[in-house]
Amino acid sequence: MNDNQPLRRWAIGAALCLTLTYPLMATASEPASEALQQALTQRIQQSGEALPVESFYQLRDGQPAWQAINRVEALVSALNSLVDDGLTPSDYQAASLLDDFQLSQQLDAQAKASFDVRATRSLLLALDHLSLGKVNPKDVEPNWDLPRPERSYALPRVVQAVEEGDVHQALAFARPASPEYAELRETLTPYRRLAEQGSVPYLPGREGSLHPGDIDDDIQTLRQRLTLWGEPHLLAADSSAYPMIGAQSAGGDHRAFDSEVERAVIRFQRRHQLQEDGVVGERTRLALNMPVTARIDQLRVNLERARWIRPIQQSEPRVWVDIAGYRLHYVRPNGQHWDTRVVVGTPSRETPIIHSSISHLTVNPSWTIPPTIMREDVLPRVRQDVDYLTRQNIQVVSLAGETLDAQTIDWQRPGGVMLRQVAGSSNPLGRVVVRFPNNDMIYLHDTPARGLFQRDQRALSSGCVRVEGVTEFAQLLLQDSGSRYQLSSLINSGRSDRNVSLPTRIPVGLHYLTAWPNSQGEVVCREDIYRRDAALLAALSTGTA
Repeated sequence: MNDNQPLRRWAIGAALCLTLTYPLMATASEPASEALQQALTQRIQQSGEALPVESFYQLRDGQPAWQAINRVEALVSALNSLVDDGLTPSDYQAASLLDDFQLSQQLDAQAKASFDVRATRSLLLALDHLSLGKVNPKDVEPNWDLPRPERSYALPRVVQAVEEGDVHQALAFARPASPEYAELRETLTPYRRLAEQGSVPYLPGREGSLHPGDIDDDIQTLRQRLTLWGEPHLLAADSSAYPMIGAQSAGGDHRAFDSEVERAVIRFQRRHQLQEDGVVGERTRLALNMPVTARIDQLRVNLERARWIRPIQQSEPRVWVDIAGYRLHYVRPNGQHWDTRVVVGTPSRETPIIHSSISHLTVNPSWTIPPTIMREDVLPRVRQDVDYLTRQNIQVVSLAGETLDAQTIDWQRPGGVMLRQVAGSSNPLGRVVVRFPNNDMIYLHDTPARGLFQRDQRALSSGCVRVEGVTEFAQLLLQDSGSRYQLSSLINSGRSDRNVSLPTRIPVGLHYLTAWPNSQGEVVCREDIYRRDAALLAALSTGTA
């Protein structure tokens, strides 16, 4: 007897077992049978998909893609990884694909073709959601003024990755490549792990604040909450067990608000757009007590927003206003970054999302008071004292532009008049306005109320954006667009309402982001000042399967 005969018998038996388990299972390189290829062609023609299903198979010469178990397993693994992008694997039927594949392999060519197209559709839907966002921004942002962009990934590269069995790489082609997206994604993963661990007591409310140097029972809980949010050195325990209710302080008096705790509080405050004073007051306490699941939801909605704004991020030079972050960022043509603080609209007069391009500056502007401000703010004062207009250098103007006598107007029914404040030190627009076409009459401008920039909460305007250091910003715009004008000369000329066009328009976007990386790469969680997150989260959580 040949010495290898028992081994041969075992190999044949193993092959028969595999055949019984997965009958007619093709390998990645085997061409499809004629019956399967015909069924696949018929199924593709019937699909009527908005997704590029037909193009996918054309690039494969009409061959099926998902008739080998190793490739289906790679697809399921890649789809499950989308939780790290804030997406939901069940939207792509990740949990059922493997079972459905095994069932299809026991049935006829029609079942195999139907499964193949279904698996392809799951992949292409995931690619679209990574590339464009799952939610159409117009569904949750009524004034969104950009059409949805083209798909950012190259389908031939996706098909090649599938052929090589690397479906994770296929998804990577569609995922935004910006460092901000990567930082949001990397922050979500540990938060998801935290949510799976034990609970941590909440810091109780109290009449006063906790200050450095205090000795208090609540400081043990403070240490536990800070440990939850990324300060593991404050407690002595196995780091793999965090958070643990019974963990003790790393050393010394666990009731002491020492310098190490103070530094941790300041870091936490910086990551949550709070005043960095090391004091645990009401706002810091509320942020510390935020449930981990709420932070996960916050990261999910902002990963979605990051997918929406990718085309704008890639435009250079560019200006973008981070509304909830109270910052303006300018990427100059030479690649340098200039940024500053801003004041944005109050929750009752929100600064809208806008995409436009800066067209011109207005130097020494007068201010035509917008109808809402006139109706709600100015008219009540004028009705009490008409001399208010004189004190504020406000002129009454007809719709034709003619100056009128304020004493002759019936201020209970003023009719077709406008109020215009002349240029000067008290003018709320300051010395320069940066203008860009939009339907909401929004612009960036100077302000005499410069003390407002020192506040940590700066949702204080009537909708337009006040910019700290706007004269420097405006001069950079003139310089970078090729203008011959110097802003200081224009201001000093004293000429009112002088419009100066930029030879080259510069893209500008106003966006609402409640979690975003700062310049140090730390993801900062901001207050949802306009309460927009809930609607987007609800839309993001709606299934698409």
